[in-house]
Amino acid sequence: MDRASGSFSEVSYGGTGFGLGFSVVVDPQYAPTITSRGVYSWGGLASTFFWVDPQEEMVVILMTQLMPSGTYPLRPQLQQLVYSALE
Repeated sequence: MDRASGSFSEVSYGGTGFGLGFSVVVDPQYAPTITSRGVYSWGGLASTFFWVDPQEEMVVILMTQLMPSGTYPLRPQLQQLVYSALE
């Protein structure tokens, strides 16, 4: 499963696994942005994205119309901004 999961854009980051249809942070130390263990998320076409952080009691939804998704760094920028605001 480790080799296969690397080909999906939602689980290609270090410290991230897959469960119940979502990308799940299993080790925040290896994640590319600030995050918590147990965060689950998924993205869609046109750079849409959501994540749920049970530890912070937070849900974030990003609705955009920017294609192709990988061209725009909105997801990591939004995560950085949100978690930085919590500190």
